[in-house]
Amino acid sequence: MPIPHFERLLPPAARQAPEQSIFEWRADTEAMDIGRRLAHDDGAALVIDYGHAESAVGDTLQAVGHHAYADPLAAPGTIDLTAHVDFQALARAVVAMGPNAHGPIQQSLFLQRLGIETRANTLKSGASRMVAAEIDAALERLIGTGSADMGALFKAMAFAPRKLGTPPGFGP
Repeated sequence: MPIPHFERLLPPAARQAPEQSIFEWRADTEAMDIGRRLAHDDGAALVIDYGHAESAVGDTLQAVGHHAYADPLAAPGTIDLTAHVDFQALARAVVAMGPNAHGPIQQSLFLQRLGIETRANTLKSGASRMVAAEIDAALERLIGTGSADMGALFKAMAFAPRKLGTPPGFGP
């Protein structure tokens, strides 16, 4: 059954995409439920995941099995399926219910604004060389921007009532 007004629901990038492009569309029902709940309870939400800041075309469906990438169709039920978060679509749905959106920003910037480097230095101050090296490696994985690091791949976004202002980590 066709979705009424589907073309209007698509972001401009998908509407203008060439034939045969892939656009992963998700219903916004769950995101709107989150927005309603936050608005009703004056709550806040923090979302940290990998994905793209703006809606775009492309295939993001992925599978992971035994700590490695796998073919999503190779072993149904035995591997974990995942897809990148479309932060722009998520924000549009939640904000439509009342809360403000903050971000998305790179995980690296978010954690640095919260003081992760200061915390890591505090933890290292009384640690052995081996433990200090482990802390440095973990810090680099969390805030680094290399291909194996999470700092640029992961994004952070917060939703909160207007009266709460800007949540920690999202302001200058």
